[in-house]
Amino acid sequence: MTAALPLVSVVMPAYRCAGQLRASMAGLLASSLPREQWELIVADDGSPDDTGATAATVADRVVRVEDGPRGPAHARNMGARVARGAILLFVDADVVVHPNVLPLVVAHFQQDPTLGAVFGCYDDQPAAQGLVSQYRNLLHRRVHLAHTGASQTFWAGCGAVRREAFMAVGGFDAARFPRPQIEDIDLGYRLHDDGEHILLDPALRCTHLKHWTLRNMLRTDLRDRAIPWMHLLLERRTALHAGPLNTNRREQLLTVLMALCLVLFPAALVWQSGALLTLGLVALALVLLGNAALFLWFAQVRGVPFALATVPLRLLFYMVSAAGASWAIVTQPWQPARHPRTSLALDGPVGLP
Repeated sequence: MTAALPLVSVVMPAYRCAGQLRASMAGLLASSLPREQWELIVADDGSPDDTGATAATVADRVVRVEDGPRGPAHARNMGARVARGAILLFVDADVVVHPNVLPLVVAHFQQDPTLGAVFGCYDDQPAAQGLVSQYRNLLHRRVHLAHTGASQTFWAGCGAVRREAFMAVGGFDAARFPRPQIEDIDLGYRLHDDGEHILLDPALRCTHLKHWTLRNMLRTDLRDRAIPWMHLLLERRTALHAGPLNTNRREQLLTVLMALCLVLFPAALVWQSGALLTLGLVALALVLLGNAALFLWFAQVRGVPFALATVPLRLLFYMVSAAGASWAIVTQPWQPARHPRTSLALDGPVGLP
């Protein structure tokens, strides 16, 4: 007798993360969805340590990128090709999903046959301590909480896609994104272009295990987010449109105001101009005012001292965003043409929800 196919295929890219992987898999095993209704596929991106062996203690299947690392986009695509479920749930190896995530994902797709994808958010209890880690993870949660409902993008930290829709748009663009960048945002745009309905549901919560430092935060925001995201928006001719999440009109305006500050303050110093200094201070005040709701929320969840400590981190974010957007605009003419979309091949049978 043939075993029933799983409803959900959890696809997890992993690279040199055996410790975090154990915690992530333990979270999945605590799921309230019966184990026979989901499978776990870990895509080991060529790890030189025991990540693959650790994955094999729980995963139904471990696929290895022999010439890795080639990035999470490629690893996720490899996992998706061998998945048997009709729903692909992408979970990062440094994420611990809450026990109700898998059944909620199944319920979403069963209740709405038109749903193409759904994703969630971090909870308010990130594992890593320290100002930068707490700020970064809580900021991610706040942004997602402020944009619940219909979305034009996607998040692969804890996000599910109907397998047919994922394959139809060609999966993640591994050629364009060979390292962790905005490959999930790009996927969401293409799903939306194909008419797929995408939902952001904050009830799909997970705990983030990543430890952030100031250096890797700034590097990520510049190299792996601001620059490639602006390139993508310029290519799509939507750079000035009212976009989702971090690209909405308010965020665009605040980034421009921060860019003005970076111009006005040095100019005021060089020319000893009180007028330029005043304009710079006004622009800075508007940036702070535009983040008042965020700082208030930080104060509510972590206290006033924490909220005040995040002010310079937030200003740094806008500085990096302005620098990245400017660089992307200058270098856009030299960006390679995008390859035409092709569908991914299906390697096996699919369990229908």
